[in-house]
Amino acid sequence: MAAKKTAWAATGKRFDFSGTLLQTHWKALHTGDGEPYPDEKRAAALLKVAGKTAPKGLSAAELAETLQDAWRAFHSGDFQHAYETGVALGPVGVSVAAKALGIHTTYLVKKDAERLARFEEVAQLGETAVAALPKEANSHYRMAFGYGRYGQGLSIAKALKIGLAGKIKSALDACIALDPKHAEAHLASALWHAEIVNKVGSTLGGLTYGAKRKQAEQHMATALKLAPKMPIVHVEHAQMLLLLDEDDEQAAADAFEKASLLPPLDAMDYLDGRFAADQIA
Repeated sequence: MAAKKTAWAATGKRFDFSGTLLQTHWKALHTGDGEPYPDEKRAAALLKVAGKTAPKGLSAAELAETLQDAWRAFHSGDFQHAYETGVALGPVGVSVAAKALGIHTTYLVKKDAERLARFEEVAQLGETAVAALPKEANSHYRMAFGYGRYGQGLSIAKALKIGLAGKIKSALDACIALDPKHAEAHLASALWHAEIVNKVGSTLGGLTYGAKRKQAEQHMATALKLAPKMPIVHVEHAQMLLLLDEDDEQAAADAFEKASLLPPLDAMDYLDGRFAADQIA
């Protein structure tokens, strides 16, 4: 798999979610994606819905323990363990596997070809989750995230040409329909509108793709309201501002600064905040 080609670098900062700390901090850790805590009841529900695609020979209690272990690794910054544990579980482990692979690739993989391969894998993992667990909001979101990052790697122009825009928007719309308070989906939707408007203009973007500046701003306002303490929300707010008005540098810098000053709750927050700090250094 693509994820095995590059060494998995550590974040350089330690986060402890051992024992009951994971559950204690779960709600705050998942403000952005609304992922349900994987207790035994949740694991049993996943096994039932996944049916033939569920991991063989695992009880609900064992699945819960394994998922908790994977998420504990993700939040602590051990993205490799989170990814490998999630992948081994099939569709029921995609949410953690795709998130671990996606965040690691975003910040810690430098080679363009490898980044593309990894983001494509994130999207493909999401596809398997959508097929097996279509009523899970994060099945659709992980797929949208993968295709979104993949499209950015190709260039927005190429992504539009091969039809990724529609696929990403459909996945984000499905996610938000299932979970209207999914902050990260609103965030991604804001960037979807902003990137298309930036690339082809407001008129063509609206007529051809349904991309609108106002929609970008509305989705961003929702994300900021739902998850104001997440660094990534302010990072993407800054990116959106620059896409819609490249002269709006001061507002973007203010958003990056806000992201850099927020205390990180986990490894993802730490990497988001470090990226933000680098933009204003």
